[in-house]
Formats: sequence, C-alpha cells, structure tokens
Amino acid sequence: MTALRSPILVTDPHALARERELLSGPVAVVMTMGALHDGHLALLRQARTRGASVIATLFVNPLQFGPNEDFDSYPRTREDDLAAFAREQVDLVFAPSAAELYPAGPPGVRVDPGPLGTMLEGASRPGFFHGVLTVVLKMLHLTRPDAAFFGEKDYQQLTLVRAMVADFDLDVEIVGVPTVREYDGLALSSRNRHLDPDQRRSAGSLSRALAAGAAAGHLGAAAVQEAAAAVLTAEPCIAVDYLALTDPQLGPPPAYGEARLLVAARIGSTRLIDNAVIAIAGTATGGD
Repeated sequence: MTALRSPILVTDPHALARERELLSGPVAVVMTMGALHDGHLALLRQARTRGASVIATLFVNPLQFGPNEDFDSYPRTREDDLAAFAREQVDLVFAPSAAELYPAGPPGVRVDPGPLGTMLEGASRPGFFHGVLTVVLKMLHLTRPDAAFFGEKDYQQLTLVRAMVADFDLDVEIVGVPTVREYDGLALSSRNRHLDPDQRRSAGSLSRALAAGAAAGHLGAAAVQEAAAAVLTAEPCIAVDYLALTDPQLGPPPAYGEARLLVAARIGSTRLIDNAVIAIAGTATGGD
C-alpha cells in the first residue's frame, strides 16, 4: 500500500507565500475551521477535481464569534484534521494562530456585508458576517486561488462571498457544493457532536421541516412556510430562530419558480442551520 503523503503545513503568512509559489496551477482552496466531517471532505474532493493543487486552511476565526457564542468550546481536532487532509491529498495546509493571522490584534478595518448581512444570520448574530467576509477576503489574498469551494449549508455565507468577489472584482471562481447529510437528513455540522441522543433525534426535524416545505411548493409560497413551521412547532425541544422563504439571492420570495427555504434553531445550547431549494408552482403573467 502506498503511504500517504502529508501536506506541507505552514502557519506563517510569509511561509505560505513561499510555498504557494511552488504550487502548479490551477489552484483550489477550501477554508475550514477544523473538526472536519464528510461535508468538508466533499469540498476537498470537489476542489481536487478542479485544481492541480489544493490548499486547505485551518483556522477558528475569532472575528465571527460574538461575546456569548461558542468560540472557546468550538471543537478543535487539529491532529485528526491534518490526517484527513493527508487522506484527501491536500497539497498545502495553512493553519495560523490568531496572532499570526492578525499580528496587530483584531483588525479595525473589516468588510461590511451591507444590508444582506443584517438579515437572517446577521440579525441573530450581529457582526458575524463582518468577521466571516474579513477572514475570507484575507485568506483569498494570501492563498491566491483560481477557485474557492464553499458548502451550500451556509447558504447566506456563500451568497455574501459571491457578492464580495463580484463587488471587489476578485479574480477567483466561487463554487458552491451541495450539503452533505446524515442518515435522517440532518445537515452535517461540526456542532452536531454537541447534541446528546435526545437532542440528536430532535435535530432531524430541521431537515423534515424543509422537506415538508418543498412538498408544499405546488400550493404556493405561504403553504411552503406553513408546512415547514408545522413540523418545527410539533418538536418542543427546538427553539426556532428564523424560518424564511427567499429567492435564490435571499430577496423576497418569488410568486413562482426557484426559491430557498432557510431555517436556524437552537437545540439545547447548540445552534444549527439548514436550507433547501424550493420549487414554487405558478404561472407567469404579462405580455406586450
């Protein structure tokens, strides 16, 4: 059996710049906060299909955690993550400390996500997307990829990253990768490991709510939300943060056509998010 080749590991941006110069192109990047699961592995595998070289980042970004959120308890499994990167044939891993990535301390200049960053996750977690977009922009600058891969589970994040790339004329393709799910439909998340058995069973209602909403799409937008809300209401262990039906760009839901149903809920102390594509039936109107 051929031994796995460990990726080159760097923690300093200057070392990253030197190693980046040695990579053959095109180069793909996958940004992670570690605690890797099959969803991350799907990103890495998609990256490998598009990139001659693959860079992975491993960094729990303090900028995107609020004062009462789970930064300190966020799972950190560095050695397991590095082993997973080796199995997936990642070429270069950038795993800086906060001091190495932000040597002058938390940056005073941050990316403003605009109005879209104040709704849904942004409304529930003020400042969250300032932190996300700031670190993504910094990582894109440091890794200089041809393509960057993000999971559709974090759909609002994916939408905002695409908007930032377009608005700033960044020369990188942003590729969305479908959500990977567990046996009962629960979207894979590093936070799932915090759920006890009873909470884990309750968590499956998030994907069931999305499925109920999708099944009601032929009845119109209002029916979609009603069907999804009924599933969540029936589960007493779930505290819903938001359940929102939007267009694919997170604007108002269309009267017909493709829409996106997004949900966030807290189960015990664990907060989970999910989303699904919804087809709303209807008839186009209008004419000359």
